[in-house]
Amino acid sequence: MEITKRDKEVMKILTEMGEALNSQIKKGENPTYKLPVRTLNNVFFDKKTQTIRLGDKTSERQFINVAHARKFMQTVLVANEIKKVIHEAATVSIRDLYYALKHTIADTNENTFEEQADSDPIIEDVECSLNVLREELHLGASSKGVISGDMKIKDGKDTIDLTKMGSGGWGVPSNVEPDRIEIKDINAEYVLFIEKDAVWKRFNEDQYWKQHKCIILTGRGQPSRAERRLAQRLNKEFGLPIYALMDADPWGMYIYSVIKQGSISLSYSEDRLATPSTKFIGLTTRDVETFKIPKEVTIKLNAEDHKRLGEMKSYEWFKKKEWQDEFANMKEKNYKLELEALSKKGIRFITEEYLPQKIRSKDFLP
Repeated sequence: MEITKRDKEVMKILTEMGEALNSQIKKGENPTYKLPVRTLNNVFFDKKTQTIRLGDKTSERQFINVAHARKFMQTVLVANEIKKVIHEAATVSIRDLYYALKHTIADTNENTFEEQADSDPIIEDVECSLNVLREELHLGASSKGVISGDMKIKDGKDTIDLTKMGSGGWGVPSNVEPDRIEIKDINAEYVLFIEKDAVWKRFNEDQYWKQHKCIILTGRGQPSRAERRLAQRLNKEFGLPIYALMDADPWGMYIYSVIKQGSISLSYSEDRLATPSTKFIGLTTRDVETFKIPKEVTIKLNAEDHKRLGEMKSYEWFKKKEWQDEFANMKEKNYKLELEALSKKGIRFITEEYLPQKIRSKDFLP
């Protein structure tokens, strides 16, 4: 792996952080590091960008402060180690970073970190305060997604043709930033973001992407940062609409909202992860009547479903009439259903009839 232009920019940001602290020490000041407040009361839904964002409240972390000293030390350790990793043109996992930094401080019985749960929030602090994605800090996040379609990817020195990846598709790497993954020769009209791996495999086996000129992507459940970032790049750089194909249940609809608006936990980086123009193409409870889906494949809502449904109804991004109507219908019918339920109508019903009809009629939820 080579050091890129972006790597040099990030190292410069980290160097400036260290120089600022060093300058304070030389002036005899209490070394102080400012960072955004990452609590719920500093998170809001930005109607202009249609994403969940972090507010402008900040806090200070001071070295000469008993309440702050340990976290201040941990912050500096993490930032310094990250700079070394980037300089060496390496990528490490957040667990690797934890073990690299964990040690007993000389002449004490104190450890720098007791467990990974101590270091993970510090990594997020650094990422948030420097306004740099974790992937740009060369920290590899988990990625479990796969993708297929008529598209070529340049990954380092390798050019990969996604049409030739077989039944398994191409595994999405944790870092899909432009300086690492170059998207080339794309021939598609939209991206189909599929919730489940099993359903993605049906679309891939049927070569839906070839027949309908699209890219098919899945995060195998809750998508990781990498799949969301890749979808956003395909939307922003190539103008491809993102259609989300999820279960007709509160969980599937929540996953859709994360792809579209973002999440509270990652509110500090949703400008680089969320895709606000994403549309929900299905499944919905109204599809049971529209497509004459047998009632025996529906699943009765449980207490947790009802609770989650009530919460989602109050979310600002679900206030549109179409969503309120869908929630009301789900509550009235008292059932949910999974995408696999469409197999009751035939193994290839979802790829040959259901989705093509949905797209033709533009039957989306906003």
